[in-house]
Amino acid sequence: METVDGTGRALTAAELAELLRTAIVSGELVPNQRLVEGDLAAEYGASRGNIRVALSELSVEGLVERVQNRGARVRAVSVDEAVEITEVRAALEALCARKAAERATESDIAELQELAARMQGAVDRGDRESYSEGNQAMHEKIIAMSAQKTAAATIQRLRGQAVRFQFRLARQPGRPAVSLPQHLAVIDAVCAHDADAAAEAMRVHLESVADAIRASNK
Repeated sequence: METVDGTGRALTAAELAELLRTAIVSGELVPNQRLVEGDLAAEYGASRGNIRVALSELSVEGLVERVQNRGARVRAVSVDEAVEITEVRAALEALCARKAAERATESDIAELQELAARMQGAVDRGDRESYSEGNQAMHEKIIAMSAQKTAAATIQRLRGQAVRFQFRLARQPGRPAVSLPQHLAVIDAVCAHDADAAAEAMRVHLESVADAIRASNK
């Protein structure tokens, strides 16, 4: 049986977990969607044992939940939980922004400034998709610069759990114009090696995201 990439090599449980994680985070697999081991094994050309291990890993991450006598499904996250997740992210990413400001090299600064220009251009053109890509790249760059591996792993799990709310916000008309100045404030502070300002700018930005999630449910 061939794998999903056509190589004929059996996918490992870790590879399957990554494929399923990406499908959940991208919205391809939606909240409450059942994840039937036999169907997934056929789709990915994998053993049911490896599918089971992959689903268990995603269950630990909070992306999948096991339902007694009904198997697994994509976990649905409530608005209140999405707000809580974003508030936890605010604390962790503020730490990362602080560390990034302390550690920023000349090449880091150049990359962040290029990202800022890309995001500004996307907003000017009304290109929400490009802006969203720049937004994600900026957060990932600052987390990478911080070298905070524990925080990075936790943030990745949290972002995955609240992904459908992030997509909803990204599609809101006018949202990029609201968040762009917040992102630029983070970038400016990190580039200036101002750790306190970087942490505060990131906290303010993600608290704004939490407020927007609350408002989206009204």
